[in-house]
Amino acid sequence: MEPQPPRAGQPDSDLSVEAQMKLPSQCKVAILMCTYNGQAYLKEQIDSLISQTHQNWTLYISDDGSTDGTLALLDTYRELIDSQRIHLFSGPREGFAKNFMSLVRNENIEGDFFAFSDQDDIWHNDKLEKSVRQLQSFPGNQPVLYCSRTRLINENRKIIGFSPKFNRPPLFQNALIQSIAGANTMLLNGAARDLLNRTSPDIPVVAHDWLAYLLTTACGGKVIYDLEPTLDYRQHGGNVIGSNSSIKERILRLGKLIDGRFSRWSDVNLSILEPLEEDLTASNRQTVHDFKKARQSTLLQRFRLMRSSGIYRQTLMGNISLILAIYLNKI
Repeated sequence: MEPQPPRAGQPDSDLSVEAQMKLPSQCKVAILMCTYNGQAYLKEQIDSLISQTHQNWTLYISDDGSTDGTLALLDTYRELIDSQRIHLFSGPREGFAKNFMSLVRNENIEGDFFAFSDQDDIWHNDKLEKSVRQLQSFPGNQPVLYCSRTRLINENRKIIGFSPKFNRPPLFQNALIQSIAGANTMLLNGAARDLLNRTSPDIPVVAHDWLAYLLTTACGGKVIYDLEPTLDYRQHGGNVIGSNSSIKERILRLGKLIDGRFSRWSDVNLSILEPLEEDLTASNRQTVHDFKKARQSTLLQRFRLMRSSGIYRQTLMGNISLILAIYLNKI
């Protein structure tokens, strides 16, 4: 495995400015993948990367201590493709979010745009091309994030459904209390990555996809949410997060609300935002102010402040749960 590299010289936001001057096919995408005992499905995922219509990519993999044939498979692909297109690092072994963040913070990984990749998905062959075209026209100093729905498949690649369809705008007032898309669908520009880099490594990250959504919207960035799926998300016993849309999952989320887990997640999000307060837009600072004050208020004032904060979830059931959380002061 490669040692952790030295500091790079050029900020990612500068690279994103250059991306505006390029044709879409000339934009370099750094794909950030984390692996852990992923031998069973990893080949199909890497094959889907190789089949992308946008070919200007480099794959950076952080392995968190695999004991199966994952590393041998990756070595095979490094010989098959080009060792300069696949780079392998040792992960921190502190969970998937910390592992992904270790790649985000790796200052020698450069690109015009940055994509997260799970080890067991199958990307649609135009995933990168579509997302690069969406982001390329934005100014390099504006944080921008593209994300999409996913098509759900089982272990045998049979289509079993789709991730939830969200129709409300992807704004900070939503991002403060809800994540809307998996990191495996995301493409970020350099300015958005810079925001992730500025968070403290000591703060426990709930999920890196939620963090990207939260920070991009908080600091005046743009989030593009595509209703069309860009990948097949495999449901199996070993993957970290399921479809998030079944009745069982909704019951589990209600349990998390009641036991105070959502409230603890809000604590984490607020602690992440605090050092970046000056970078937040004025309206988003007001949202944070009202939200924080409401959490310390009596029932009637809590409802009034939560309403003035503008926070919302994406679905009717989600907003009913939000009202319940406000009533129980579990937000």
